Amino acid sequence: MSTLFSLEGKVAVVTGGASGIGLETVKRFLEAGAKVVIADLHDAPALAEELGASFAQTNVTDDQQVRAALQSAVDIYGGLDILVNNAGVFADYKSIAETQKSDFDFCMAVNVMGAVYGIKHAEELMNDGGSIINTSSAAGLNGAIKLSSYAASKHAVVGVTKTAALELSHKKIRVNCICPTTVNTPMAHTEGGEHLLEAEKCANPLGRICEPKEIAAQIHFLASNDCGFVNGQALMIDGGASAGTTEQAFEKLMA
Repeated sequence: MSTLFSLEGKVAVVTGGASGIGLETVKRFLEAGAKVVIADLHDAPALAEELGASFAQTNVTDDQQVRAALQSAVDIYGGLDILVNNAGVFADYKSIAETQKSDFDFCMAVNVMGAVYGIKHAEELMNDGGSIINTSSAAGLNGAIKLSSYAASKHAVVGVTKTAALELSHKKIRVNCICPTTVNTPMAHTEGGEHLLEAEKCANPLGRICEPKEIAAQIHFLASNDCGFVNGQALMIDGGASAGTTEQAFEKLMA
């Protein structure tokens, strides 16, 4: 009997794979049998070796560095089946009135163009029937207080995802994105957002934020052949927040 959600024989590249969601995704892919290239701006060959993966130092704002990371998977493991465009940033907590053009440039360069470059080169290098998963955000489907540049970039990721799902259909490559609410990574605890984080925990039906392993599980699902008819989707992972407001949250608001 075959193992459900097996990635045996698959080759994956995970950008931003040295920490947070990316690292948990790498670990899960390896456990599921995939060969993995960690593509990250930070120099992490020792981490990759420890995990049993390969490493390609990559600045996702550089078109050719992204291509080189994908090519390394082909060169080392003989192909490319899965790409996770996960590298992401935000430009600090600022109201729209405080936001500068440079904040938008920064978020667009990493969050959007990093994914665009990955998709662009995956079309050339990826095996037919592959899977691309982009990391968007709940802020890619809704607004986000003091995160306008981030929200704009994550909305763009959703649009790019849906467009790529159409354009790469000739190779049967599926393209989806995940849209989590706040995830328990260092970025979530950046100074200046403490009150927003506590408010989110209070408002969420589960009373907490998401853990990186829970996002990695969703990425694994989308990467596997088991969900071969899921394509062009922006999947919300929010603990039920989009379902509405709980009675307990209303009571706290009225207190």
